[in-house]
Amino acid sequence: MMQFSKLGRLAAAAIVVAGLGATGAFADDASPEHLKAARATVAAINATRTFDTILPTIAGQLKAQLIQATPNFEPVITEIVDAKAIEIAARRADLEKEAAKVYAQTFTIEELNAITAFYTSPAGRKLIENGPIAQRELAKAADIWATGITRDLSKASTDAINAKLSAEEKNKAPQQ
Repeated sequence: MMQFSKLGRLAAAAIVVAGLGATGAFADDASPEHLKAARATVAAINATRTFDTILPTIAGQLKAQLIQATPNFEPVITEIVDAKAIEIAARRADLEKEAAKVYAQTFTIEELNAITAFYTSPAGRKLIENGPIAQRELAKAADIWATGITRDLSKASTDAINAKLSAEEKNKAPQQ
């Protein structure tokens, strides 16, 4: 029984690895033109902007951890971790390349060009800038709406249940 379990896990791992290999091969097959269009789209939509805080966050956490362990060396720790983080920041380009591969896998050149055209237009730029504000306001509106329908559904259901139970109670009462 244990043998089959191990074989099942091995087979699942092999399928996952094979799938990853196929994905990587597809990304490598993207033409330079396709990757160029994908890079333009990634830049236009700020696809990787949310990852800008990863390195500073990691550097800050590492400094805090090292300083907590050896507080007497805080200036040295800060200097070295900051310098090493700046060196590693050059690897940010790797993330941009991976993002371009992902977009090249997902969209055709024509779709990428259309997406880029929209997001570099005044309306697209405004959507990028003000979209988060609109989403926040929409979330507030949805919360208010949810509160209202919760109240209304509860009242309507309770009233209907009470009416039905009251009618059933009248039907059960002895007739005089």
